[in-house]
Amino acid sequence: MEEDYIKLVFGLKLKQQRLKKELSLFGLSKLTGLSKSYLNEIEKGKKYPKTDKIALLAEKLEVPYDSMVSLKLDKNLAPVGELLQSKILKELPLELFGVKESDLIDIVANAPTKVNAFISTIIEIAKHYNFGRESFYLASVRSFQEANNNFFPDLEKAVIDFAKGYHIDLKNSVSSKELEEILIEEYGYTINNEDLRKHQELDNLRSVFIPKTKTLLIAGHIDEAQRSFIYAKEIGYNFLKITERLYTFTWIKFENFDQVLNNFYASYFAGALLIPRKLLKTHIDRFLGKPKFDKTFLTGIKNNYNASPESLYQRLTNILPNDYLLENLFFLRFSHKEDSDRFDITKELHLTHQHSPHGNEIDEKYCRRWVSIRVLQEISKSKVDHHMDVQISHYPSDGLSYLIMASATKDPFKDGEYRSVSLGLLINDQLRKKVKFLDDPKLKTIDVGVTCERCNIENCEVRQRPPKILSKLEKNRKTAQVVNSLYEKFG
Repeated sequence: MEEDYIKLVFGLKLKQQRLKKELSLFGLSKLTGLSKSYLNEIEKGKKYPKTDKIALLAEKLEVPYDSMVSLKLDKNLAPVGELLQSKILKELPLELFGVKESDLIDIVANAPTKVNAFISTIIEIAKHYNFGRESFYLASVRSFQEANNNFFPDLEKAVIDFAKGYHIDLKNSVSSKELEEILIEEYGYTINNEDLRKHQELDNLRSVFIPKTKTLLIAGHIDEAQRSFIYAKEIGYNFLKITERLYTFTWIKFENFDQVLNNFYASYFAGALLIPRKLLKTHIDRFLGKPKFDKTFLTGIKNNYNASPESLYQRLTNILPNDYLLENLFFLRFSHKEDSDRFDITKELHLTHQHSPHGNEIDEKYCRRWVSIRVLQEISKSKVDHHMDVQISHYPSDGLSYLIMASATKDPFKDGEYRSVSLGLLINDQLRKKVKFLDDPKLKTIDVGVTCERCNIENCEVRQRPPKILSKLEKNRKTAQVVNSLYEKFG
């Protein structure tokens, strides 16, 4: 990469000086006696000229030799240089998205000024929304999931292969005891259930893995479903032969993008192992085929699967698009602190487009008519362990409706805090063919907005803020109408 960077920097400088002289490649060729194709390859960063050629170019372009060979870029090209030297380009597996590094280099070399403006724009947006490296990596993984409809056949097959090799019965949800035995006997793990609970600073962690001794430290306050997921994820790392990985769960730091991506792979493996595809499909078939909505499909989750509500909802985002062709769906996770009026989206996935609702970073108030928020409000008052609800959310602004299922639970790692997970399915002809209970009269249809500031629902009893964004747009519309009438009158 360093050699490529040196070539590209020289090429960018050469092109910049050529354009300053208002020379075409043909013109520079005539001026220097160097072939047009050779100069073109230099400017694209594919070749680096010898010393005598650099001296010739510097002389004809009237630029100091030292300036031409220096790696220092002027202010117009500095952001491009920062991008090319950044770890993001080195760490991001571009091949996942069908992009070659050479393609990016060609783009930069062909239009450095425009690329610079684009990069500067991205940087400004990132600063404005506090969009750091962590957010960038997570957004990249999310885009990768969405591009594949969140279904990965190789990982599904790996789970089946693992189950065959270790005599795991995928007709039932596997227990933590079975998984612990495999970790110890097959992979040489030592399970430590004591030391993590001694450190108050680590209360938010579920597990820590020490690779040197293969010691897995487990938090004392986790339940059976959480323990099983931790074990299944560790097995995923080992069975998939992943070495570049994260060592804490939840993770607190990462070194590169591969660790974040591999964390997703291991988590997918764990979800597929704990919630077997064939078993889940038998329950989905019964659930979707009932004429009335059955809450027990979700509230009775612990009876069917050794998994949390979040794992089940996540698993549904794998199965529904692939096996039932229900691709227009989204997944959301909210967090909420008791006695506060704040609700934050902490995880989201949109398979076909940016469905409403979606996360925002501009401190607007999410619509309080969402079932995702209502279940959090209700569980914080009732103090129950699990609260589930369903509704049809209709967005008058775009005319779309979604079947939304939401479950709320206590946050096991933070006192007085709760989280909800929601699955939204766009109501269209495909959904109506698959879901028999859509006409259940007990399913309430509720008009909703995205945020209060952008909502045009009148006399909303739960509105948190006035619709100032809509008011501004309406004012601009009326202003435009008056201006148009003036054009007509005096034009």
